[in-house]
Amino acid sequence: MRVDDIDHDSGIGFTGAPRAVSSVTTPAPTDANDVEVLDYRFSLANERTFLAWIRTALGLLAGGVAVQTLAEQFSTSSLRRATAGGCALLALLIAAVAHRHWRRVEAAMRRGDPLPGSAMVPLLAIGVIAIATIATVAVMVA
Repeated sequence: MRVDDIDHDSGIGFTGAPRAVSSVTTPAPTDANDVEVLDYRFSLANERTFLAWIRTALGLLAGGVAVQTLAEQFSTSSLRRATAGGCALLALLIAAVAHRHWRRVEAAMRRGDPLPGSAMVPLLAIGVIAIATIATVAVMVA
């Protein structure tokens, strides 16, 4: 493939769903059971997003382990356990939801459908707010 053969358009439509890029994809499927071959750049971008969520989950898990083992200054062990457990639980939820979301986005892109919404951002925001609140109370009480 030559550089001149590549469509340098982003391939993203107004709906956020990837459009077919003629120089990289195959023609539209003729049978309802056929699935259009996806431009690999969209698939790789979806995978990078999934891996970013997994890194976030690993960071939360490491933070939970660190709080449980290193935060001896908390006056009550229940606040330490709540903070560490909250981190670990949020890490578990993010990892599970990230995989499900990756699969749904991949399938939607292959079908040419609009991309599905995600509960990841609100889940992470609410979880971090809850954990930060518990940690703040633990620091103030200590």
